Amino acid sequence: MHSSVIGKIEKANRYARELDRITIEGLSVTFRGDNDTHRVALAADRWQCNCHYFDSWKTCAHVLAMQKILGQMLTEQAQTSFFGAPEEAQVAEAQVAEAAPA
Repeated sequence: MHSSVIGKIEKANRYARELDRITIEGLSVTFRGDNDTHRVALAADRWQCNCHYFDSWKTCAHVLAMQKILGQMLTEQAQTSFFGAPEEAQVAEAQVAEAAPA
């Protein structure tokens, strides 16, 4: 193999280990869930999913899974969701508790 190709492969391997070099600004994926296949997208630090849960809560398990998979390669805003914000989670839990039948 040509030495310049070997150098490029070594560099690619190093880059692959240094995830902080990468920032994902937008993507679109097909996510095979337990019950259906969903389209999950990220654009301008905003997530979108076509599942019913996302319609109501503006986040879902599919988005959370993508955030966990992509981690530090996402901008700080794209890493944050309802599930990851303790204050928002407490407010939502209180709202659910209020709405629950006694």
